[in-house]
Amino acid sequence: MRSRRAILDRLKHDGPQDARQLASVLDISPMAVRQHLYELQGSGLVVFGNESRPMGRPAKLWRLTPAADRFFPDGHAELTIALIGALREAFGAAGVDRLVSIRSAHQIGSYRDRIPQRAPLRRRLEALAGVRTEEGYMAEVQDQGDGSFLLVENHCPICAAAATCTGLCSAELEVFQRALGSDVEIARTEHIISGARRCAYRVKKTASAG
Repeated sequence: MRSRRAILDRLKHDGPQDARQLASVLDISPMAVRQHLYELQGSGLVVFGNESRPMGRPAKLWRLTPAADRFFPDGHAELTIALIGALREAFGAAGVDRLVSIRSAHQIGSYRDRIPQRAPLRRRLEALAGVRTEEGYMAEVQDQGDGSFLLVENHCPICAAAATCTGLCSAELEVFQRALGSDVEIARTEHIISGARRCAYRVKKTASAG
């Protein structure tokens, strides 16, 4: 059971993979990985698609199904959606926007307390990714090789709420900007709500900051 959960975690974190890729990361045999994958498939948690390779037979790339979402934090989705609906009914759209603004202000203060403001950009991003991972976002920092970085969030624990209240996602860019400092530029490049596997943000120093 522990190996099957580890497979689910890797597919959530890294996206579709074949059995050999999973075996190399988990340090178990490809045969054992395949056995676990077929068991997970039987439970409706994973499916595969064939990917052609330059040589040999097509590879089976395994990916999670929506049924696997229950194994990852959902931020009490149903309750949150109900509360957002009640707030919108009681106070209108302006009231919901005000709530999002207050939440964002608290996040900015909390994040800035955890992020070394005068540190190099990568260290700041790693601190932010650490905080976001604690919150259930499975975040990591990827060096893009041109001086910029990708802040990747492989899971969204508030996805259902964000789909209901788009202001939650809109506010994230401001939160990250304020938390990281005025010397960086941030742009969202992938978005779970728009159908992507993950959320990703390209982060780089501003031109004036060098």
